Amino acid sequence: MKSRHFYLVCCVLGLLVPYSQFVPWLLEHGLNFTLLFRELFANRISAFFATDVIVSAIVLIWFIQSEGKRLRVRFLWLPTVGTLI
Repeated sequence: MKSRHFYLVCCVLGLLVPYSQFVPWLLEHGLNFTLLFRELFANRISAFFATDVIVSAIVLIWFIQSEGKRLRVRFLWLPTVGTLI
């Protein structure tokens, strides 16, 4: 398997697997942000994963912006939006 095919499979799985958990919750509760954060930080292990993802996303966005400006990358907003989705 070529690297690009592997990364494509990882990209699709990275989109489908988390959303397979989030979409049913969203359909049941709607955009109830209070409940979302209460359940997200309901116990220490889920809070660990939540803060790990949040900190990693902040670091990744910082890296995207700094390296993108240094290398003069066009459409620099696109990977940032992709990180937040």
